[in-house]
Amino acid sequence: MVVIRLSRGGAKKRPFYHVVVADVRARRDGRYIERLGFFNPVAKGQEVTLRLDLEKVQSWIEKGAQPTDRVKQLIKQAKKSAAASEEAAA
Repeated sequence: MVVIRLSRGGAKKRPFYHVVVADVRARRDGRYIERLGFFNPVAKGQEVTLRLDLEKVQSWIEKGAQPTDRVKQLIKQAKKSAAASEEAAA
């Protein structure tokens, strides 16, 4: 099965996550199929907290990839911020 999950990076006490598509049998920080974006939970100031390619996410979900619970929340958050930025631009 293919899953959309977080892969941890960053230093000790300073987590940084890549949102990746991976085989369920692969290790958490191991081999992945494609990188879809990133999540920085400790972003401060003008730093970007979340960046996702929503088109790629949607295409992988249509192909049968299952997002984890946390990734589902992040996708929802990204869609909300994308809608807000479109509304502000209009």
